[in-house]
Amino acid sequence: MSQNSKSNLTNGWSLNARNPELIESFMPFWEWFYHYYFRVKTDGWHHISSQGKVLLVGSHNGGLATPDMVMTMYDWFRHFGTQRPVYGLMHNSVWRINPSLARLGEQTGAIAAHPKMAIAALQSGASVLVYPGGAQDLFRPYTQRNQINLAGRKGFIKLALREEVPIMPIISYGAHDTLLVLGDIYDLVKQFHDWGMPWLFNTDPEVFPIYLGLPWGISLGPLPNIPLPVQIHTRVLPPIVLPKSGKTAARDRVYVDRCYDLVVNTMQQGLDRLVQEISIK
Repeated sequence: MSQNSKSNLTNGWSLNARNPELIESFMPFWEWFYHYYFRVKTDGWHHISSQGKVLLVGSHNGGLATPDMVMTMYDWFRHFGTQRPVYGLMHNSVWRINPSLARLGEQTGAIAAHPKMAIAALQSGASVLVYPGGAQDLFRPYTQRNQINLAGRKGFIKLALREEVPIMPIISYGAHDTLLVLGDIYDLVKQFHDWGMPWLFNTDPEVFPIYLGLPWGISLGPLPNIPLPVQIHTRVLPPIVLPKSGKTAARDRVYVDRCYDLVVNTMQQGLDRLVQEISIK
């Protein structure tokens, strides 16, 4: 990476790095994966108004390749165009571990996963895409592939309450078949770290999966993967408009917990229905 490119890296702390022209140039590339590699089936996009801002809340699948997330981004641009701004919250470690990828992410709408940036994006009139489950969701064991796991993270609830925006749940089926997660040995590896073993890139991975997939065959740790060409189904559920909102509601822990449970249960019920529909076909 050139020194000039490094100087342009905002580390996710700017809304100005987003480049609609670059996004437009990627559309044919994403389209091929959408129609021919993952053969995506999707519905529910009519629930999102052609105007206004929303908080899109998804469940991650498929390891670091995150194929369902990328296909959801393509669907947004396909339905609403590249000029309608949407920002995705990305883990801060990406800027430290892979600056080149981070720069590309910034240009396609990635910002730091921090409340200040999410608030700034919403207050600018843009929508925000968040996957609260993070690594724990991405690498949940294959036996849990049809379970919503937002890892107990409730910051997105506080964000929706504070900024008074509807939550648009997005569910996905199939992407977790693009690799086979056998289990997670994070607790064991964390013990070695406590005894002195350093983390790779000086970053706590939060998970340490054992998985089968390309290109490694069998992988130890959250290594990047090449997703298998498995069909992906995504669905945008009807908006969740929380009964009360505002800064006071966002500070009410009991109410935030109830709202979190409502979102998780709604997404789980939606995923159960989607899985059932697919199994009947």
